[in-house]
Amino acid sequence: MKIGIVTPYAYPMPGGVNDHVGSLYRVLRARGHDVRIITSSHGLQKAREGDIIRVGKGFSVPFNGSMGTITLSPTYLGQMRQILERERFDVLHYHEPFVPFLSLVTLTLSTSVNVGTFHAFGGLSISYEFGKRALGHYANKLHGRIAVSPAARHFISRYFPGEYKIVPNGVEPARYQRAVPIARYRDGVPNILFVGRMEPRKGLIHLLRAFRKLQRDRVRARLLIVGTGPGDREARRYVLTRQLEDVEFLGRVPEAQKAQLFKTADIFVSPATGRESFGIVLLEAMSAGAPIICSDIHGYRGVVRRERDGILVEPGNADALAASIRRLIDDPQLRAQLSRAGEERAQLFTWERVGQAVEEYYGFVIRRLAEQGELPAGFSAPIPPPPGPRVRTTSER
Repeated sequence: MKIGIVTPYAYPMPGGVNDHVGSLYRVLRARGHDVRIITSSHGLQKAREGDIIRVGKGFSVPFNGSMGTITLSPTYLGQMRQILERERFDVLHYHEPFVPFLSLVTLTLSTSVNVGTFHAFGGLSISYEFGKRALGHYANKLHGRIAVSPAARHFISRYFPGEYKIVPNGVEPARYQRAVPIARYRDGVPNILFVGRMEPRKGLIHLLRAFRKLQRDRVRARLLIVGTGPGDREARRYVLTRQLEDVEFLGRVPEAQKAQLFKTADIFVSPATGRESFGIVLLEAMSAGAPIICSDIHGYRGVVRRERDGILVEPGNADALAASIRRLIDDPQLRAQLSRAGEERAQLFTWERVGQAVEEYYGFVIRRLAEQGELPAGFSAPIPPPPGPRVRTTSER
C-alpha cells in the first residue's frame, strides 16, 4: 500500500510524536509499504527531502502544559490538492489529527482511507471543549481511530466518543541494550537519572526536593539531569540556594549519549505530575536495564506494573520519592530484580510488534469499509487478507 503519515509537528524536530512517526515510517517501509511523511517546515527547510513532504510553516504555541504547534499557509488547499493528486495514497494516517491546520486541510481533501492516532492526555481541554462541534465533522471523516494508551483514549473520547484501538508507542530495546555505560560515572556512587523537558508537569522540582532530603540523611548519590526547558533556571537556582552537591545538568544530549546514560543509571526516576499519555521514557530506561521509580499516574500504569517492573509513588510527594530511592539504593537485589523485569517488559513494546499492530489495524479498517461498500475512491491497493492466528509468547500469557 501507499501510506502517507501526517504529523503537524515540523519533522524531524525532536518530540514524542515525531519520534513515533519516524519509527513507524521505518517499520512500515521494512514491511514492504511505500511511505511518505507529510509535515510542516520550521525555519529554512526544503519542501521535499526524499520521502518527507513539507507544507506550510509550523509555529510553536503553549498546549497541555507543554508546547504544541500550529501550521499555517496561505496556499494550503492548492498545495495539498496537488500533493494528494500526485501521490495517490491508499491510506492517510494522521497523528494528533485535530492540531491546526495541516491535518484538517488534508482530511478535507482526502479520498483515501483515513486513520488517526491520538497521543495526548490531560485534564480539561478548553480547545476541544469549545471546538468539538466544529471538529466533529473532521472526526467523522476518520475511518479508524487509534489511541496510544488507555489514558489517551479516555481523554479524547470525552470530546469525540467512538471506537478507539489501543496501539502503544514503541521502543527499540537493542539500541539501549548495546549502549556502553559512561566510565566516569562508574565510581561506586549510585547514579539517579532524570530525562525530560524542564516544565512543571515533568516534576523535576519534586525530585530535587527528594534529593535534598537524601543528602540531609547523608545518603551518597549522584543526580544526573538530562533535558532543557522553561524550568531550567528554577531548577539550577534550587540546587544553588540549597547547596546541593553531586547534581549535574547535562542539557539536551544526542540519542547515543542518552542511551549511554540510561545504561549508566542505577535508578531512573520519572516524577511527572500528570498529563502523560504514555511512558516512552520508561520503556527506554527499562530497555537499558535501569530500575524504575515513577509517579503513580494514569499514563504510566500501562507501562509499569506496581512492584513488578518498577516502584510507583504518589505524584508530587517528595518524601515518598526519597524513601523509594533510598529503598533501591539499600537493596541491590531488588534493583537487579526490577532491572530484569523491566527488560522483559520492554520486549512487549518493540517497534516490530507495534508496526505489525498498526498494519493489521489498517487491514481491519479497509476490510470493514469494503464489506460496507464504503471504500473511498482513492483506495486502489488489494484488500489485505485477515491476519492468521498469532502464537503468544510466554511473556504475554
